[in-house]
Amino acid sequence: MKKVGLYLSILMVMALMMSCKKDGKSLFTPASSGRPYEVLVVVDKTQWEKPVGRALFNVLDKDVPGLPQSERSFRISTVAPDRFDRTFKIFRNIIIVDIQDIYSQPKFKFSRDVYSSPQIIMRIQAPNEESFQNYVQKNSQVIIDFFVKSEMNRQINNLKEKHNKAVSARIKSLFDVDVWVPVELDKYKVGKDFLWASTNRASGDMNFVIYSYPYTDKKTFTKEYFINKRDSVMKINIPGEREGMYMATDKDFVDVKDIVVKGDYGFEARGLWQMENDMMGGPFVAHARVDRANGRIIVVEGFIYSPEKLKRNIMRQLEASLYTLQLSDEKPSHEIPVDDNVTEEKNR
Repeated sequence: MKKVGLYLSILMVMALMMSCKKDGKSLFTPASSGRPYEVLVVVDKTQWEKPVGRALFNVLDKDVPGLPQSERSFRISTVAPDRFDRTFKIFRNIIIVDIQDIYSQPKFKFSRDVYSSPQIIMRIQAPNEESFQNYVQKNSQVIIDFFVKSEMNRQINNLKEKHNKAVSARIKSLFDVDVWVPVELDKYKVGKDFLWASTNRASGDMNFVIYSYPYTDKKTFTKEYFINKRDSVMKINIPGEREGMYMATDKDFVDVKDIVVKGDYGFEARGLWQMENDMMGGPFVAHARVDRANGRIIVVEGFIYSPEKLKRNIMRQLEASLYTLQLSDEKPSHEIPVDDNVTEEKNR
């Protein structure tokens, strides 16, 4: 009888554990596989080699903007639907090509953590190959942004658990804002309305900058104004090793656009920086936001120095930090919303 009671107890515990959820998932959900910015495409081989498949490949293979050398947006893997088994189903990023005449029009749908966690699956539905191809080409940026934001949200979740608390505390005391930066950025320098945190490495060096200035000009959110302001701030605060050396913006390689951060307006700039009178340089990305409660602009920026190495992943890691900026009058909210054109569906 004791053995029967023990077995029943074990079964009850197992049933309880199987029913337990964390973030809506069973505790037994496997960890997802694949590297950051790697996408698995579930597609018939013949379709992948035809124009319909080439259209999707060309989207995923686009160069990352703002880098000094060519780097594609994603690492691409494929698998045929009949081989899409347990091994492949735990990939972190999946696109399912779903072309059937039961659909009346093309559509994006997505689901989270279906077979593993963290995981995002995008299903691209279309009634035929022609409409699929046209839809993918027309909405190429939607696809890119969807998976980039998904990866950045994972990075933000990691930062929530593990970020440099000393740097965050110093930023809080100087600017009365919250922001999370990677824990590796453990060296920092303070100036007037300015802080620079860095890994201080000879290569693969990651840097985060925050500075503020009064909001007095309607032309603040223009490319010219941003470059001039950035150059004036960096010249003072980030000098080179010798006199006459200082950080400057490469004006020929800067792109700007309006973005939405935490439901409010933001201004994004990305491009290249260089050290005047020196050979150093690299990419940067910056967000400028209006702190209405204090009548000022807050700029957060990530830049790297990583000569002769790939830069995509560490730049996107720093970019994720920019989205964690929480102004003094904002409610805590760090996840980057997905595009309205992509509809969430319940897990299958």
